[in-house]
Amino acid sequence: MSQKRTNRSHNCGELGVNQLNQEVTLCGWVGKRRDHGGLIFIDLRDRYGLTQIVFDPAISGTLGGGSAEAKAAFELAGELRSEFVLWCKGKVRSRPIGMTNSKMTTGEIEVVCFDLQILSKAKTPPFPIEDDIDVAEQLRLEYRYLDLRRPYLQRNLITRHRMLQIVRQHLDANNFIEVETPILYKSTPEGARDFIVPSRMNPGEFFALPQSPQTLKQLLMISGMDRYFQIARCFRDEDLRADRQPEFSQIDLEMSFMDEEDIFPILEGMVQKLWKQILGVDIKAPFPRMPYDEAMNRFGSDKPDVRFGLELQDLSDIFATSQFQVFQNALKPNARGIKGSVRAIVVHNADIPAVSGGPAEKFSRKDLDDLTKHVGAYGAKGLLWIKIQPDGEMQSPAAKFFTAEEKSLLTSKLQLKPGSLVMIVADKNKVVYDALGALRLEVGARMGVIPKPEDKNFAFLWVVKFPLLEFDDKEGRYFACHHPFTSPSPEFFDDFINARNMDNIKASAYDMVLNGVEVGGGSLRIYRSDVQAAMFKLLGLTPEEAKAKFGFFLEALQYGTPPHGGLAFGVDRLAALLCGVGPIRDVMAFPKTQKGTDLMAGTPSEVTKEQLQELSVMVVKPPAK
Repeated sequence: MSQKRTNRSHNCGELGVNQLNQEVTLCGWVGKRRDHGGLIFIDLRDRYGLTQIVFDPAISGTLGGGSAEAKAAFELAGELRSEFVLWCKGKVRSRPIGMTNSKMTTGEIEVVCFDLQILSKAKTPPFPIEDDIDVAEQLRLEYRYLDLRRPYLQRNLITRHRMLQIVRQHLDANNFIEVETPILYKSTPEGARDFIVPSRMNPGEFFALPQSPQTLKQLLMISGMDRYFQIARCFRDEDLRADRQPEFSQIDLEMSFMDEEDIFPILEGMVQKLWKQILGVDIKAPFPRMPYDEAMNRFGSDKPDVRFGLELQDLSDIFATSQFQVFQNALKPNARGIKGSVRAIVVHNADIPAVSGGPAEKFSRKDLDDLTKHVGAYGAKGLLWIKIQPDGEMQSPAAKFFTAEEKSLLTSKLQLKPGSLVMIVADKNKVVYDALGALRLEVGARMGVIPKPEDKNFAFLWVVKFPLLEFDDKEGRYFACHHPFTSPSPEFFDDFINARNMDNIKASAYDMVLNGVEVGGGSLRIYRSDVQAAMFKLLGLTPEEAKAKFGFFLEALQYGTPPHGGLAFGVDRLAALLCGVGPIRDVMAFPKTQKGTDLMAGTPSEVTKEQLQELSVMVVKPPAK
């Protein structure tokens, strides 16, 4: 067998009229193949693009290599099939008049081939290697290496690569140093389950894969590294959604001797560079800031999409003395004296002017039943709706429970008119916010008022002044809203130290939000050991438990810790926003399924008895269902 040639002079996306009459060599995969009798055309593809290759024995022999070689190339081209890997040599010529393709960067030329080698043959792929294909995701994930040949996914991964290079350059220019932290580490509770790894050399003991490098990056601040960053690999054993994976990457940062006013401009500058260099879009800074309470009251979300209306309306004052049992139950103080609320979303005619009669006609009874099920997934016991009839009367299953005064106040506050639609949830505040926040997005999507990615409408903002703690009624104790290393805001420090007014203490925490997506979250950290110990105690950890879990960290805090803070950006979410795609698996090379499995490699999988014995591990399987 003769030695196969694998060199190439150009890639498949760079040839044009400037290379006319040049002799070139190309390598790539066969895309489409078209046999026109005496001529054979193929689209040769690599990650740079497509080039049309022509096999024409009548003229190939006059271009180079001799007629015998050109004839052999033509005969070999008859064997070509989809996804064969080729090496070919030929000469660049203009495409015939009327045969150019303006959608291709190489659409003005073609390469007449006079020498061909098949480097690798291929079985028929289980699906076409094209962008617009209707193929089950399970099949695409099983053959992910083929799926990754599609230009769509390759463009996404290239954008992700460019994004990380820009990030590294920006942070390096701002005196950050990149430090890698361990993957095998200690289990530190951060709100999700850890993936644990048994230690062969220490039988019965385990490492944990890090949910984030939180304590490690704080230790780097204690060590005097001053400004740190890392493209960190993180692991969380939690149920998956479209924007979650069991393993993911984050741009992890930490800074000493800085507060929000110093941190925000650095991160805003990084985002500005990303959007300018990748999308050609100028982002204005500084970004607006919105307190958490305002975000929840207006949008029912701590990551609000502020590009459209449908803001929440608080009706609690109108129904404070209502005889309607649903409202009474919601507004009744609980054992801790905390009331729920009655809130609504209102859609007016002007919101959907193309619909005659307004939303009262747009949303049928079936639509409202579907929306009721939608909010039920967020804990709401129901969705109360009110339609304003053409005569101004209120149509609602609960209309008989409203007094004339309540109807009048409701009409005035919400500026109701014929065609208006009101959707109400009454419950404890968390349920109300979660349900109406989700309902707002669902209704906005049905109405078509949410800008699409191609609109390039980017609304960045900082959500600030988060609660520090959240009380869990079932557990009967407080939990940290972010993580237990977050510092109280300075104005609440005395209350925290003295355990006063705990429900109203704000944190020095902040999230960067874009179009309803949290792209990054962080905080200023507790840097005093006594305050950190007080936090652990408040969260229900005994001194012994705190020492067992965080003793090394509490000890380190006693050796001169600088004030510090940081933030982590989700690499996958950030890349998805830059690529204009929905699920983050479309910007990941080898994602997992919704069940946390890898269909291509068949993982997770069983290991041998010998491996388990070496690790001193016994497997106990749950009973079969």
